[in-house]
Amino acid sequence: MKIRGQRECKACGNRWSYYDTGSISCPACGRLNSVGTDEDRSLHTATAATLDLTPVRTRVESEPLRRLAERASDRSRAFTRGYGFIDGGTLRDLDDTYLAAMELRSVAGELTRRMDTDDEEELYFTVLLRADEGERPSVDEVPRSMRALRGLAYANAVKEYRSDLRTYLKEHPNPAVDDTIERLSSHVKRIRALQGDVATEESERLVAAARALGRYLSAGDEGALVRAEKRLDALS
Repeated sequence: MKIRGQRECKACGNRWSYYDTGSISCPACGRLNSVGTDEDRSLHTATAATLDLTPVRTRVESEPLRRLAERASDRSRAFTRGYGFIDGGTLRDLDDTYLAAMELRSVAGELTRRMDTDDEEELYFTVLLRADEGERPSVDEVPRSMRALRGLAYANAVKEYRSDLRTYLKEHPNPAVDDTIERLSSHVKRIRALQGDVATEESERLVAAARALGRYLSAGDEGALVRAEKRLDALS
């Protein structure tokens, strides 16, 4: 949507940025009677949601795995739901925090349904609990039993990013990426149809292609578009 990001409360006169709070209610007095003061509206899909997994991490030694998974699932779902990549007209990167949160959401949801887990899976889950620090496990750290969960989580993340790329392109048309974004869409559909059951290296290439495409659109980096095409070629 397009909004006026700078707000002013008509009750108390306080000014704030909607981009920071994600709300039209005044952070000073709580009133909803505010107006936008920008001359023009800006495209904006991002939320003000933050991810804090500290309360889950501090209970790793004291709570059962299933309970920890439930807590992590709730927090990662709340963070990723409605997450957007256009912030006040600026296109954001497909960042590691969002990717790790999407994977944690998937893995935690699976663990809440499992009767048994092995040590490797439990360790992997605890590594994912650092998602709020912008960390995500490397390809080599993904257990074979969790590979499809990562693949599906990343495909879903790229699907959401691609949606915002299309929204951004409506505001900033660029025919040079039409074919590239369609190829990206095709690979997302294919991996989702496979329920994410692809090699972890393939999931990384999908993410790298989406990131490179976003870099080209946000910064005009011609080399990034070439890199996106090469990543997609490697997926074919």
